[in-house]
Amino acid sequence: MNIFEERESNVRSYCRSFPEIFHRAKDSIVYSESGKEYIDFLAGAGALNYGHNNDYIKQQVMRYLEADTITHGLDLHTSAKEKFLITFSERVLAPKHLDYRIQFCGPTGTNAVEAALKLARKVKQRPGIFSFMGAYHGMTLGSLAVTGNTAIRKETWGTSSHVTFMPYPYGFMETIDTIAYIESVLTDVNSGIEKPAALIFETVQAEGGVIVAPIEWMQRLRTLCDRTTFY
Repeated sequence: MNIFEERESNVRSYCRSFPEIFHRAKDSIVYSESGKEYIDFLAGAGALNYGHNNDYIKQQVMRYLEADTITHGLDLHTSAKEKFLITFSERVLAPKHLDYRIQFCGPTGTNAVEAALKLARKVKQRPGIFSFMGAYHGMTLGSLAVTGNTAIRKETWGTSSHVTFMPYPYGFMETIDTIAYIESVLTDVNSGIEKPAALIFETVQAEGGVIVAPIEWMQRLRTLCDRTTFY
């Protein structure tokens, strides 16, 4: 028995499919101790869009650390946060004439999902959320609630509260007008489903099978939300 089997939690996934020990990575390639090279299609679940050890990013990180700057400051004001907010405002918000506030969540996707769910419920004063069949949004409790895969949610009790799953345009669902179905659910007083605080969906369902939502479908969904549902 190796040290991973002896001491690491059973809550593991990818390592069961790739029982290698990886020790080095550059750009899109990771290297195992056995000498094999692998193209990293996982990309840190999307967190490594610029690849491993991108030269420019690495230089900036090393420069920041060598300057003994703030590594963890909770929600305190820091010079790094100030610089980010100024840059984001000037390059993203101002050109689009947006007046948004920014919330600094944790560094994972599930942190962002949890924050969005809490914010939507607080603003709308409604508990319900619409998600989609086949969806995956994270492994914390709120994100699991809006994840469609029942195998992932197995034995995690209490995750389905106030979540309604709508049909995603895939497989046999492509033969029906899923947008019309969602609208009928929202407008029919006999549907038994109350208006939600928000709707969450993936433009590409990754864990659901790498399914790309049709552009026209997304446009109709946006129009539906603007017209009838959440405002």
